Amino acid sequence: MRNNKILILLAVLLMLFIFVGVFEISSANETVGKKEVKQQNNPYANSEITIKIIPSIKKTFGYDILLQGKPFVHQPNIPALPGNKGFTTKERAQKVAEFVVKKIRKNEMPPTVTSDDLNNMGVLK
Repeated sequence: MRNNKILILLAVLLMLFIFVGVFEISSANETVGKKEVKQQNNPYANSEITIKIIPSIKKTFGYDILLQGKPFVHQPNIPALPGNKGFTTKERAQKVAEFVVKKIRKNEMPPTVTSDDLNNMGVLK
């Protein structure tokens, strides 16, 4: 009789260990399947960003972008195009600089400008 009680106790303990083990494994699989996504803070969203139009070669213009009063982007020539020539007008340089600032505010780093971007802005005409 005593042996039966011991066998029943061992069987119950074994079933308990199996149940707890299966539960732990299924919980671990759910955790592994779900990747934790952390929202990164955008350091530029509320920063003080200033545009300064600068002279360039052959009476053209470029721009500087200052972040918290410190130089962040120095662009004396037209980005995405070969050569050292700047924009033909201050307004065109300003337009591209504002485009770059929008990218910086969205934390798109580096804040690249493509030739398609320039064409879409109409600054190459």
